[in-house]
Amino acid sequence: MTEIKRFTIDDVKNCKKSGAPLVCLTSYTTPITKIIDKHCDIILVGDSLGMVIYGMENTLGVTLDMMINHGKAVIRAKPSSFVIIDMPYGTYEDNPDQAYKAARLLIDETSCDAVKIEGGADMEETINHLSNNNIPVMAHIGLKPQSVVKESGYKVKGKTNQEVHDLLEDAKAAENSGAFAILIEGTIEHVSREITNSVNIPTVGIGASSACDGQILVIDDMLGLNTDHTAKFVKQYANMADEIDKAVANYSTEVRNRTFPSENHVYKGK
Repeated sequence: MTEIKRFTIDDVKNCKKSGAPLVCLTSYTTPITKIIDKHCDIILVGDSLGMVIYGMENTLGVTLDMMINHGKAVIRAKPSSFVIIDMPYGTYEDNPDQAYKAARLLIDETSCDAVKIEGGADMEETINHLSNNNIPVMAHIGLKPQSVVKESGYKVKGKTNQEVHDLLEDAKAAENSGAFAILIEGTIEHVSREITNSVNIPTVGIGASSACDGQILVIDDMLGLNTDHTAKFVKQYANMADEIDKAVANYSTEVRNRTFPSENHVYKGK
């Protein structure tokens, strides 16, 4: 069998030097991973699955077992992309040892390439501990979905001088503590650009800036599968919700008028 060459952490880092933008998407299943893998550099098994798959109000109810199961599903597709898995809320915030145990379990159970945690300066000790124990970490700064309750909603970051200062400190702290990349979410464009220019590790933007070293979207959002609120930063590249609706309507009609299954879709004896 031909061995699949996976995109590596060095490949991710080199994109900062080469200027080649990183193409990133979320995935939670084997079939979707097989489709998107040839187009992506990074696939994120995001805790956004809580909302787009399980219908949760936010990501806070996502468990480590959920992330492991969907991580396994993605890896079963044998992707060549670099695979990162979100560490869910409540599995890493208390102390570095807690984070290490959860991250080690994620990697051992799924064979993913790295983990992502929300935080910058506040997670410096944890990022350092994980990095020093051979667990690659992507930091997540700016709008942090796991803080939605604490912050009373999803709020764009970088609007005040203090926020800009804190974001730059977060980025520097993440880099200095060993993170190999930073995801910037929901942050004013010029601030995201400044963050990207201030660090030597790649940044990946979502609702950030085209100057980031890469971009990511939630797969369900960009395919038009999310029929609820769509964030400003989402561009829909397809309207799969309408396509599914049409397909199911056709199926329903054919079942009700008994044209499906036809002779071509049943087994005949001798």
